[in-house]
Formats: sequence, C-alpha cells, structure tokens
Amino acid sequence: MTDIIDSLEQHRKLVERLCRGQGLGWEVDEVKRIETHISTVLLAGEYVLKLKKPVNLGFLDFSTLERRGHFCAEEIRLNSRLAPQIYLRRVEITGDVDEPVIEGDGEVLEYAVLMRRFPENELMNRLLREGRLPDNAIIDLAETVAQFHRSIPQVETDSDYGQPERVAEPVMQNFQQLSGQSAAESVRAELHALRRWSEAELRRLEPVMRERREAGMIRECHGDLHLGNVAWHDEQVIVFDGIEFDPALRWIDTVSEIAFTVMDLEFQGVKRLRNIFLDAYLQRTGDYQALKLLPFYAVYRALVRAKINGFEVEQGAGCGAQEALEEHVQLARSFTRTRNPELVITFGLSGSGKSRRARRLVEERGFIRLRSDVERKRLFGMDPLDSSESGLDEGLYTQDASDMTYQYLLDQARTALRAGFSVAVDAAFLAAKRRKPFLDLAEELGCRFRILHVSAREEVLRERLRQRMAKGKDPSEAGEAVLDAQLKSAEPPTGEEAPFVEMIDTEERFQ
Repeated sequence: MTDIIDSLEQHRKLVERLCRGQGLGWEVDEVKRIETHISTVLLAGEYVLKLKKPVNLGFLDFSTLERRGHFCAEEIRLNSRLAPQIYLRRVEITGDVDEPVIEGDGEVLEYAVLMRRFPENELMNRLLREGRLPDNAIIDLAETVAQFHRSIPQVETDSDYGQPERVAEPVMQNFQQLSGQSAAESVRAELHALRRWSEAELRRLEPVMRERREAGMIRECHGDLHLGNVAWHDEQVIVFDGIEFDPALRWIDTVSEIAFTVMDLEFQGVKRLRNIFLDAYLQRTGDYQALKLLPFYAVYRALVRAKINGFEVEQGAGCGAQEALEEHVQLARSFTRTRNPELVITFGLSGSGKSRRARRLVEERGFIRLRSDVERKRLFGMDPLDSSESGLDEGLYTQDASDMTYQYLLDQARTALRAGFSVAVDAAFLAAKRRKPFLDLAEELGCRFRILHVSAREEVLRERLRQRMAKGKDPSEAGEAVLDAQLKSAEPPTGEEAPFVEMIDTEERFQ
C-alpha cells in the first residue's frame, strides 16, 4: 500500500482539489472546509467528507495510509451506535493528488468517512452561543447519553481499561503536552499546581476507581462528549464524532464521559444548563456514586480541551485558541476548590410543591436532587413513570419499603455531600423519625441544614393532585386517599428542628 499522502502539505493539496469539486461524484455548488487539529471536514452539498490528517500527535497516530483507513472504518462502526442516520460508509479516494476520484478505480490514494450533512446552525455549541438552545434539548441529551451508557458493553475482566494506572496515563500525558504549549508563566504555574492536585487525587481515589470498575462502570463510551459534537436536529439529539483513534480514550468510566459535557457547559457560561444536564442524567441512571469522581474528571476534561487549543495554536489557529487554552486551565483550577455543601430536605403534604422547590435548587444553585418517588421505584426495578398499582401501606408503600427508601436517600445524600455537592432531598418527611437522621448527617459532616416547610390550603392540594393524576406524567402516585392519610399522621417540625425550618407558601407560585 503506497502512502502518497505522507505530509500535511500533500494533504492540503489533495483537499484543495476536492474543494474545487473534483472527483466527488455528486453535484455541489460550493465546498466548505473545516479544519481541526487532526482532520479536514468538507461540507459538500448534502454530504460531508472527512479526511484524517497524516499526523502523529502521541495520543493518536494517523501517519500512514493503512492507519487512516483502519480508523475511518472504526469511526463508522463506533459512531453508528449514536448517529446511524449520519454515518454512511468509508470511501476510497483513488487517482492522484491532482485529479482525485471518490470511489474510482485504481490504487487507493486516501480514505475518508462519508456522512450525511445536517445544518451547521444546529450544532449545540452554536445554538448555545446564539441563545437558541432549549432546556428540553439538554434534558434529551442527558437521557440519550444515559440510555447509551446502559446499552454499551462493559469492560472484560482481563482488560486493564479502567484500572487506576491506565486512568493516570492520559491525565499525565495532558501535562506533558501542555508543558510545551504554554509560554505564559502564570499558566505554567497553574499547570504545576493542577498536576500536583491530580497526582494526589489519583492516589486518594484509587479505591473508588477500582470499585467502579468492578461495578461495571467502565464501558466503550463516546469519549469526546462536548457540545461541538452534538446537534439538535428536528427536535432530536444527534451525538457524533466519538473517539476512534485510541480504545483507551473511549473504554472509560461513564462519569468521565459526562464530566466532559458538564465541563463544557460550565466553560460556555451556562451553569443552569449544566445543572439541568447533570440532574437529568442522575435521575435517569441513579449513579450518584459517580459524584465521587466528577471533579477529578472535570479537571481532566478541561485540560484535554486546553491541550487541543494548544495544538490549534501550533497549527496557526490564532490568538483565540491561546485565550481558550488559558481559560480552560483556569476552569480546571476552579474544579479543585473546596466547597461547603448544604443539605436541604423538604417537609410537606402531597401536592404542596416540594418537587418544584427542589428543582429550583437544582437549576439555580446546582444542588444534587434525590427524589423519593424516583428512587423508591428504582429500588424496586421500576422506571419513574411506571405505575406500581400499590394501595396505601401496600407494595412499594409498606413500612419496610419506606424504611428502605429513606435509608437509601440518606446513603446517597452522604455520598454527594462528602464529594462536595449540596443536596436537596425531595420527600414528604412527614414523620420526625424520617427527618432526624438527615439532621444528624448534616451535623456529622458540618453542613448547613435546612427544612423547607412547603404548604398550601387543603382544597388547593386536592386540585393539584387531581390534575397531576389526570396527566399521568409524574413519578408520584399519591392521590387524594394518600393526602387524607397524611393529614391525619403528619408530624410538624419539633423544637429541635425549628431553627432549620423555612416556611414556604406555594399557592401564588402555582397560579
């Protein structure tokens, strides 16, 4: 296999010919070129042609025709999992550099990935910049990723993917490559501090990483889940351009995957959407143990982007790439700062608006939300909107089931708080014995504690419950019979709890 395209100069020459429409095999009025540090993407009519650059950057090697051909095939295989409507096939470019032909006869000159084109203005990063990215698109992205993570294979037991030693390799490689890319003294100082922090965290989190691996959380993920690789097309999420060039960068902990999206949303300055994404993912997966590793991987992902910015600077991308590099380094530092988490629980009858208050804490302040209605069903292997057909004190709502649910909520709250995240526990908490362990937990961990006493008049509660049951789109199964029982049994906050109570009348907010 003769490797004619063996330099960036030859690659650019081939691209120039293709940009003129030569040998494409379909009619185009204009070919638009997009350059990345590893690929050239040609937008040509209704199709996209993606060519890999003949480069070896250490963490990837596209330096030979054989390797580029292999990784084009891998790109099709892997990305067809999430975007089969976009990824069509690997194509051969034949002829010569001056007169290339797509899928012609003769010796292969180069390989490329053929894709179906979608409008560039539907990329999530562009929608975000233009203020056109709706909340439901972010929620759909989180749910798409959650479903994808459930469907993909777990790492084999004889593989070393996910072992702490393998996790450390790309983390340390980032620092090695960034050290040669960062001229500013202030950036080098930040990188030095980040390296020491990362080394310490790798040691501290080693048992957690091993536990996650044993629990099956190392999977063949997308690997590059930032907003530039996601489109919102016809009210549907399309996730594309996953990592094909190094299996170790996609056989990762699922929390490393979502950390990229969390980091990128923060970088774009939309903390509210970041909070919505993380909440939707956790509600769907219940993977609250991931929070132990989220700050570590958010730092790693910020430095991945900084490294990419560095490659763009080296390839002549201009001052914007240098600024982005420095901003990503600063963002990485922000993820290392110690936080003072807060624990909030709700207290209120069914229909009082507890879930709305908890959701506000999520969106506005980044709380981790634990919903008793969702987690109770999860413990019994049910989806949130499934009906358990349980009566009062039956099925999912026996005393034993409630004991198990509240203990689970307590355990997950402890996990999140210890990881530095504030927590809002959305449950009725009508019995003092249910609230006491959470007050004790806050005292144990030195966290601020609040009880949101959410209330409305009885007639308002009944009307809300009737409307909710009619819609049938809520995890709660509480109807008026449940409310009747609650009115008889609810135990108001005690004197010990009084200093922590915040009274909230929700009637006006629901009108």
